[in-house]
Amino acid sequence: MSIPANIVEGSGQESRREFRRFLLYAANSATELEYHRMMARDVQLIGLTDYAALAGRTIEVRKMLRGLVKRVEAGIHGRNNKTNNEKS
Repeated sequence: MSIPANIVEGSGQESRREFRRFLLYAANSATELEYHRMMARDVQLIGLTDYAALAGRTIEVRKMLRGLVKRVEAGIHGRNNKTNNEKS
């Protein structure tokens, strides 16, 4: 729940730079999710098959976040002809 909540909160910010900051929070939440996934496996709340499936989804989410951060950074640095305060 933390990952999408950070993205939504960031999308309401006044600048791309602030949005980027919340996207990085979301990426950190994905790292935290890795720990929770490992803990769930270690205490046998989930099996190895579910663990692997969740690992794949987490990797996919991280890649999407990384791509979004790059697009927002491009806007911050003026590579898409929008002002620094304008959101994509």
